[in-house]
Amino acid sequence: MDASSRYQDSLPVTSDRLLAQLKADGFVFERLDHAPLRTVEESKNVRDGFLSADEGGGHIKNLFLRDRKKNNYLVVLPEDRDITLTAVAAGIGAGRLSFGSAERLLEFLGVRPGAVTPLAMITGVAHGVGLFLDRSLTNARLIYMHPLVNDRTIALTPVDLERFLKTVRADYHWIDF
Repeated sequence: MDASSRYQDSLPVTSDRLLAQLKADGFVFERLDHAPLRTVEESKNVRDGFLSADEGGGHIKNLFLRDRKKNNYLVVLPEDRDITLTAVAAGIGAGRLSFGSAERLLEFLGVRPGAVTPLAMITGVAHGVGLFLDRSLTNARLIYMHPLVNDRTIALTPVDLERFLKTVRADYHWIDF
């Protein structure tokens, strides 16, 4: 199965349910529908309707990682940030890190590869996933992220992203990478 909304009913929380919850909780957001995007490079080709980085658009990449003790982490970085797993591990205070498998991703964050997002903490909190966000994203006017599927993107302000994370009781940390 791919990570598009076509298969959202197989997820623990559907994109439709997440978006309805955001609206019910008073969040104001833009939603853009597009072809499924699996990588940062693919997303760079779909920018109509998005703010550029120079205009305050927070375009992100999301890394689902685990350490040798099987602790799981979601690390959210600006899309063009070059960083090694060793530097991420040092930044979040973890041991040696590796990428989590597609199976672990679905189990612990409730999404498939290509749809990883800080909004997946709606599932991740129940599984103890640690969330670390690059502090530079607090300077963005809008942060663009998938709402659990990769053929939709929503834009939230950094303040509203934090409010969402507090709503789902996520433990998160803004750090300088």
